[in-house]
Amino acid sequence: MSHRAGTAHLAGALSCADLLAVLYGGGVIQIDPKKPQDSKRDRLIFSKGHAISALYAALAMTGFFPEKDLENYNEEKGHLPEQPSPGCAPGVEWATGSLGHGLGVGLGIALAAKIHRQDYRTFVLMSDGECQEGSVWEAAMFAPRHQLGNLVAMVDFNKWQATGRSTEIMQMEPMADKWRSFGWEAREVNGHSVEEVHQALATPWAKDRPLAVVAHTVKGKGVSFIEDDNNWHYRSPTAEELQKAEKELFGKMENGE
Repeated sequence: MSHRAGTAHLAGALSCADLLAVLYGGGVIQIDPKKPQDSKRDRLIFSKGHAISALYAALAMTGFFPEKDLENYNEEKGHLPEQPSPGCAPGVEWATGSLGHGLGVGLGIALAAKIHRQDYRTFVLMSDGECQEGSVWEAAMFAPRHQLGNLVAMVDFNKWQATGRSTEIMQMEPMADKWRSFGWEAREVNGHSVEEVHQALATPWAKDRPLAVVAHTVKGKGVSFIEDDNNWHYRSPTAEELQKAEKELFGKMENGE
């Protein structure tokens, strides 16, 4: 998709791919692909909208729309824009990309569920860089105050942002303790271990506290020449690089990795 469309942000999409695999492929998020607007559905606010290609792929592979639609990613007449717009595709809940707003939107949806006594949950997938936004921590204070146990914040902590190491630009660590100090239940996991991520999301937590899952990830995970190289925040692969990446990824799939 990145190669065909000439789009950036491939590395950030790869870092959260396993998190999405657990949410959708692991049956964590409760939503029927055939009824994506069902009022009782769980919601995902994909706050790191620049990595939307990963969500499009997850939605297509779990039946929200045909996989062949992915070939039209970022096409002028397609329905899969580089930055998501509201309702652009089944399963896309919100227009995101302006970082720092996803958690506030998510807690609003979670609060509405509580007021109307609905059982659906709201998941918010965030980047670590956007956790430097003050709006994130306003939302983090609000959610425990209103006992939003139906809200889950997932931080894709790949240690990079657009201009450098996230921990060198702002004081990010200790990330999990920050959430705990705001009244959240926080769990740290290897974001590329589907077992750890699934356990963190499937194990019950207190009904009167929101949950934060800090997922330690690698930017560009799965492709050796992209991993942990922030130049790939902006690049798309050439035809030669695409072939090399596919060979690596499919080889790992054949080996059961």
